[in-house]
Amino acid sequence: MLSLPLSRLAQEDIIETIGQEWFLATAGTPENFNMLTASWGGIGYLWNKPVAFLFIRPERHTHGFIEANERVTFAFLGHEKAMRQAYGLCGTKSGRDMNKAEAAGLTPIATPQGCTTFAEARLTIEGRKLFRINMEEANFLDKEVLERWYHDGPNGSFHTIYVVEIEAVYGAE
Repeated sequence: MLSLPLSRLAQEDIIETIGQEWFLATAGTPENFNMLTASWGGIGYLWNKPVAFLFIRPERHTHGFIEANERVTFAFLGHEKAMRQAYGLCGTKSGRDMNKAEAAGLTPIATPQGCTTFAEARLTIEGRKLFRINMEEANFLDKEVLERWYHDGPNGSFHTIYVVEIEAVYGAE
């Protein structure tokens, strides 16, 4: 894992990367962590800091790990078939029921801060949580978004939004 300058992110079409490639949001140490596949998020500048935005539903097992840990990683695995399958598994199975990293063929490794990323990641963003807020129905200005993405069924709860200060960027060796 090579440390990269923050400017490395400028080389990415980050909107497409998040929306089309996806990423694994991970919290915890390599001995005790969980991750999930995410395709909602963003990167920007807030409070004079480079930040990433993360949206996690509270019923997801990873939510508890994010709540319990100061830092989180965003691991981008690429588009290869094995990595797409890893994203699929990590997005549909729960860490409560299985070792997702093992089942997906991923190798957890520690970042210099002690967080977890994966040896297979082509790019990892590591950051410290600055802010979180739970979405509420009353705050939706576009009711079509509310009706499409939030409902009373399973996995229909409102996301917790996290703002994470980007502290480091790593690339594959």
